[in-house]
Amino acid sequence: MVLREKIDNVLSKALIIIMSVMVVNVLWQVFTRFVVGTPSSFTDELARYLMIWLGVLGAAYVSGRNMHVAIDVIPSRSSGKIQRRLHLLVYGLIILFAFAAMVVGGIRLVYITFLLGQHSPALQIPLAFVYMVIPLSGLLIIYYKVSDIKKTL
Repeated sequence: MVLREKIDNVLSKALIIIMSVMVVNVLWQVFTRFVVGTPSSFTDELARYLMIWLGVLGAAYVSGRNMHVAIDVIPSRSSGKIQRRLHLLVYGLIILFAFAAMVVGGIRLVYITFLLGQHSPALQIPLAFVYMVIPLSGLLIIYYKVSDIKKTL
């Protein structure tokens, strides 16, 4: 549990930093557009990439805190043993999805964009770096759900 708390702490601070940079970035965009009269060229793209990182890493964080949206009509009306089995089933399905779609699919996406040498138009950063958040978040979700399974058993 100590490792999980450390990961939660690092992830929450990273999300705070990403959100703060995004707010400053958008404020700079508004300032340069309406006050200076010449909009900054990179702020739109940076805000988009920060939003991707915030959303995907935020999903991993919320999954780890078990705060995600859930329909719990069946578990709430079931006995303790059935509730436990349903939780284990859901955790298993989440692990399967995170592995197949986010880790495997994300690594393929990163690899393909790296091979093609794609760069962002304004910032000129490799798009593989932007997409790296997908497999990273998938691994975090898998870690959280395996930890939840161990706690449930």
